[in-house]
Amino acid sequence: MINNSWLMVHSRWLRRIAFLTVIAFAPAITKAQSEFKGLEHLFTTPQSYMVYHTSQPPVIDGNINELVWQQVAWTNEFVDIEGDKKPRPAYPTKVKMLWDDSCLYIAARVTDPNVWATLRKHDDIIFYDNDFEVFLNPNNNTQPYFEIETNALNTVFDLLLNKPYRNDGTPIINWDVKGMRSAVKIQGTMNNASDTDEGWTVEMAIPYKAVSLGNNVQVPREGTLWRINFSRVEWDTKVVDGKYVKQRDARGRPLPEHNWVWSPQGVVNMHYPERWGYLLFSRQPVNSVTFNLPYAEQQKRYLWLIYYREKQWYIDHQEYAVSLDKLGLNDHISIDKKDNTLQLEATKHQFFALIRNVDGKSSCTINQDGLTQQLTD
Repeated sequence: MINNSWLMVHSRWLRRIAFLTVIAFAPAITKAQSEFKGLEHLFTTPQSYMVYHTSQPPVIDGNINELVWQQVAWTNEFVDIEGDKKPRPAYPTKVKMLWDDSCLYIAARVTDPNVWATLRKHDDIIFYDNDFEVFLNPNNNTQPYFEIETNALNTVFDLLLNKPYRNDGTPIINWDVKGMRSAVKIQGTMNNASDTDEGWTVEMAIPYKAVSLGNNVQVPREGTLWRINFSRVEWDTKVVDGKYVKQRDARGRPLPEHNWVWSPQGVVNMHYPERWGYLLFSRQPVNSVTFNLPYAEQQKRYLWLIYYREKQWYIDHQEYAVSLDKLGLNDHISIDKKDNTLQLEATKHQFFALIRNVDGKSSCTINQDGLTQQLTD
């Protein structure tokens, strides 16, 4: 159970779960509108990364300059969580990844002229310090998913969610990413306000066993697709009596933190796993494979369109719409020059939508909790 004091401490999470902030101001739906009108910020194409297999895993010591890391590319630099709506981050952040048959390996470079951290206990509320965060959904169906945070002291907070907060998901704080190894290396001096630092680097080795539920360990294969995103929390600080302290507003509250991410969410909420980037696993030679958005992922865009429209309908009418027509959507659409059909079944408090292309080779579903599934004939 999570008591009230825990919820008060997690005010940032509570801000994240407010679905109303995303769609409450969406315009009324009419057939004359573009299908995605008012929701464009939730349908930008996520980032993607080809992660290549390695026969020589990196040493997890915080040093990301070793040869094995030099062979693979950086991600694009992080942007604001809302994307182009906000200015680019003041300090760069970027990530590399590798995999072998036991772990996903992550290396991050966090540029920061003022490296500081205070929290030292496992499962402390790490985002109260500047931090680096990893979000993982190995199933690519939004649930369950995992969150791992670390600060410059290498203090870790880890979390399992059965589904997103907006769908009444339960945060399981006592879950631990068992067997994970992590290390941080400081380029400068920790908590020394008298100098200028370069930043800090992070390495993680995340065992597949730790992010698999039950006895079925999800070891990737050639072409396996995960969803992943990375977030960096950065607080505005000033120096007082030789120490870094958070800047505060006129009422004495810390100024809102900056949220910088790899793949923009379009909303100030990391707990929209459908908005995370794509991670495609390959055993081919490094830089030999190009990522192409799978057909099923193109189909899912229309399922998410139904989901968002249904959530708005529920806000307006206290029940779900029972037809696509009420949502202003057609039941026939074309994707990559192939005809697809949409179907919707709904009761007052539940709905289920399906998309299928005409040859029946690709079908996907979604329900009111945002659970997506790809069907096989």
